[in-house]
Amino acid sequence: MFDASREDITDGPLARALLYVAAPLVVQQYVVVLQQVVDAFWLGRVSEEAVAAVGLVAPVLALLTLGNHVALTGGQVLVAQHAGAENDGAARRAAFHAVLVALALNLVALAFAYAFAGDVLALFDPGQTVVELGALYLVVVLVGYVFGGMSDAIEGAFVGWGDSRAALVVNVAAVAVNVVLDPFLVVGWGIAGFDGYGILGAALGTAAGYVAGFAIAVALAASAFTGFSYTREAMRLRLDSLRDVLEVGVPKAGQEGGRQTARLLMVAIVSGVGGSAGLAAYTVGMRISTLAFVPAIAVGSAVASVVGQNLGAERPARATRATWLAAGVATAALAVVGAAQFAVPGLITDVFAPSLDGDALTYTIAYLQILAVGYWAFGLIYPVQGGFNGAGETQVSMVATMLQYWGVRLPIAAVGAYVVVLSVPVYAAFWAITASNAVAAVGVTVYFYYSTDRGLLERVANTMNADAAD
Repeated sequence: MFDASREDITDGPLARALLYVAAPLVVQQYVVVLQQVVDAFWLGRVSEEAVAAVGLVAPVLALLTLGNHVALTGGQVLVAQHAGAENDGAARRAAFHAVLVALALNLVALAFAYAFAGDVLALFDPGQTVVELGALYLVVVLVGYVFGGMSDAIEGAFVGWGDSRAALVVNVAAVAVNVVLDPFLVVGWGIAGFDGYGILGAALGTAAGYVAGFAIAVALAASAFTGFSYTREAMRLRLDSLRDVLEVGVPKAGQEGGRQTARLLMVAIVSGVGGSAGLAAYTVGMRISTLAFVPAIAVGSAVASVVGQNLGAERPARATRATWLAAGVATAALAVVGAAQFAVPGLITDVFAPSLDGDALTYTIAYLQILAVGYWAFGLIYPVQGGFNGAGETQVSMVATMLQYWGVRLPIAAVGAYVVVLSVPVYAAFWAITASNAVAAVGVTVYFYYSTDRGLLERVANTMNADAAD
C-alpha cells in the first residue's frame, strides 16, 4: 500500500500518484507535529520560562541547521529527476553526496553553538533564566541533529525515488523514541523521588530520537524494504555530484535562512512589546500551527517528487496538473482546519499549555484565532513552491519567501508594534504573520500560472533530457 512505482508517477492516474507519495509524508509530518506538541505539552507543566526558551531557540536552531535543507532538497530533487530519466546511477550518487553535505554542515553548526549559544540568545534580552535554558537545549539538540541531518538526506532520496513509506518509517521510529522518553525525562512522570530534568530532558529525548531515526534510515537503505539503495560505486567522492547537490539545495537554504532570520526578528519584536507572556503565546501558537502548515509542507514535498519525475520523463503538462491538483485539495482542507481552530482557541490552550494565565493566556487565545484566519494560504504556498522545486527552480521559492517575510511580515509587525501602536501592541506582530501568508499565497500562485503558461516546465524538461543525452 502507498508504494508508488516510477510508472505510477509518470503514467498512472495522477490523483493516485499524488496520494501514494503524499499520504505517508502527511502522516510523517503529523508524527513530527506530535513530537513538537508533546514537547510543548510537558514543558508547559514545567514553567513559563521553559516554554519561552524553546520558542526563543526555535529560529536559532532552524538557522544553524540550514544544511539539512541543502542536503534534503538537493538530494530529493536530483534523485527524482534522474529516476524519471531512468538514470539510476546518477540518482544514487546524488543521494550519497547529499548525506556528506548534511554531515559536514551540521558538525560546523554544533561547534558554533557550543562556543556561542549563550551570547547569541542573550542578544534578545529575554532574561537570564530563559537564556541559560535555551542555550542548554540548543547544544544538546544539535548533537542529535548531526545524525538527524544525515537521516533527512536519506529520507529525501527515498521520497525522490517515489518511496515515501520509508521516510515515514524513519520518522515514526524517531518520534516514538522522543514521545516515550519525554514524560520521564522532562517531569519524572511515574518515577518516585525524581522530578525530571526539565528542558534538558526534552532536549535529550529529541536528540535520542534523531539518533534512532538515523539508525533506522541506514538499515532501510541496506534492506529490500525500498527499491532505493546505495551502491559502492555511488559512494565514491565526486566533486561534480557535490556541486549538483549544492546548486539545487543552496537556494532552499537561502529561502529557509531568510525565513528564520525574519522569525528571529519577529521573536525580538514579540518579546520587546509582549514580554515573556507574548513570547509564550508566540511559542504555543507556533507549535499548534504546525497542524496546518507541516502537512502542507509534506504535500509540497510530494509535488516536488512527482513534478521532478514527470519532467525527467518528458511529461511537463502532467507535472503542471499535479501542482494544481495538490494545491486545490490542500487549500480546501486547511480552510476547514482553520475554522475549527478559530472556534475553540481556549480549549486548545487549556490542553497544551495549562500553566499559562493572565496576559500569556489572553495573548495565546487571540493569536490562535488570528493564525486560523490564514490557514488556507498554506495550501497554496507549499504545493505551488513544490512545483517550482521539482523543476529545479528552487530560487523562485527563495525569492517568494524573502518577499513574504521581509517585504510584508516584518514591516507590518514593526510599524504596527512601534509606530501605529495598537491597544495591545503584540497583536500587530500576530496579524503581520497572517497577512504575509495570504499575500505570499496569492503571489506565488499567480507567478506559477504566469510561468507555466509561458512554457517554463517544457523548457526544463527539454534541458534535462538534452543533458541526459549528452
